[in-house]
Amino acid sequence: MRDKLQELKGYLTSTKGTHTILYIISAIFVGLNCLLVYHEIYWLLLLPVLMIILYLYFFHLDKILLLITLMTPLAINITQREFRIGVSVPTEPLMFGVLLMFILKLILDNDFDKKIWKHPVTIIILIQLTWIFITSLTSVRPVVSFKFLLARLWFVVPFYIFGIHFFKDKVNARRFIWFYAVPLVAVIFFTIYNHYLWNFEQQAGHFVMEPFYNDHTAYGAIITMFIPVFFGFVIDKKNSRLTRFFGCMVLLILLTALVLSYCRAAWVSLALAVGILALVLLKIKFRWVAMTAIILGIILYTFQFEILTAMERNKQSKTATLTEHVRSISNISTDNSNMERINRWMSAFRMYQERPRFGFGPGTYQFEYAPYQLSGEKTLISTNEGDKGNAHSEYIGPLAEQGLPGMLIVIALVIAMVMTGLKVYHRTRDREIKILSMSVLLGLITYFIHGLMNNFLDTDKASVPVWGFIAILVAMDIYSLKKQDTDTPNQVNGPEKADQVSN
Repeated sequence: MRDKLQELKGYLTSTKGTHTILYIISAIFVGLNCLLVYHEIYWLLLLPVLMIILYLYFFHLDKILLLITLMTPLAINITQREFRIGVSVPTEPLMFGVLLMFILKLILDNDFDKKIWKHPVTIIILIQLTWIFITSLTSVRPVVSFKFLLARLWFVVPFYIFGIHFFKDKVNARRFIWFYAVPLVAVIFFTIYNHYLWNFEQQAGHFVMEPFYNDHTAYGAIITMFIPVFFGFVIDKKNSRLTRFFGCMVLLILLTALVLSYCRAAWVSLALAVGILALVLLKIKFRWVAMTAIILGIILYTFQFEILTAMERNKQSKTATLTEHVRSISNISTDNSNMERINRWMSAFRMYQERPRFGFGPGTYQFEYAPYQLSGEKTLISTNEGDKGNAHSEYIGPLAEQGLPGMLIVIALVIAMVMTGLKVYHRTRDREIKILSMSVLLGLITYFIHGLMNNFLDTDKASVPVWGFIAILVAMDIYSLKKQDTDTPNQVNGPEKADQVSN
């Protein structure tokens, strides 16, 4: 009997035996699938895909990150209206899987590079997550707030924590950008085609990107983020001609889509990013920029009444003419979009005054702001249902939801991000890293300038590129500059030794 078992074991472990097992399993799978499909049960068809994804989670997590990146522009939000729960499919479930893998690796290995945890940007992000947890405990809607915290974790962990490891190699940073940009271009073509069906009417520009992007401002913000990056690809002479050619094509498509998005905030953010680039290239000292900003802030505060009066006299509405459309940005008397944004901001300030320390809780603004609206500030598009968006600001929203510390943490994160990007840009001697760091930083700057008037970090569409771009800057700061500093002594000693020999 033992000999028979040994013979069977030898057969099963042989190549022929392995093939036989594979054929048997395949036959069982096909037969079972046919039976289930006959009874209109289709879920088993997904089993091979599920097995491949599980394999990637355990052995090739970097490919899962790229898969999520590739799917993000094409993901569709599915909302359960009864419980007001929305999930972006398939990206958010995949991100949740990465979060679980992160927890598992922390428990089993705990081998993450300590430099990541000690970086200023990481410290601020950890402080932010801790404060979101604390304000979730004090929230008026704890379930909503803890769901917000969970979503923030499955955004930050894959594309910031794991992202820094992934972006050690700058080639992966370029892959990440292209993996997001290619499906984004597909969405742009879809949007332009829909716009064409509507004869390129301006009002149609607000919804023709659905269901991939639920709002033209979110669509415009993401497009603007990638314009500086692809401009960097075009001017970087280290790239091949083919890469620069396709980069130029994508850049032209992005610029066309930006114009057709009719997103004024995106246009302004790009213009201001260009101004910031000019300051960097002209080597204007940071202290002069800071002093100018402080003086402008004092002037705006001192003459706020006069400025608001002038803006109220502006009756320019949004039209098909680009110049007039830009002029309508300052119209707060008849432009419903601008008026509603001010209504949301004022409601947020009143909420902050009621709960200044901890706020109402992360993610709760849209459910709580209605009673804080004044009848004189409400517009034709105002609602009391809590179903039409948030505070329209990455800074004012946290002020209402997480109190004053919440807003200050966001500002600190932006400052740390900018300082990290500028540090990499000024210290590196590698032209490729210099261009990549500045273009990624400018992309982030466009988003956080846009964030003064809108907020999208609770969505995968924005969170994937934003946290990914921040991770790229931190990875270059930790690894590229470290490698450069390590190589410096050899490069310095070489000429010195040559001088000694010649002497």
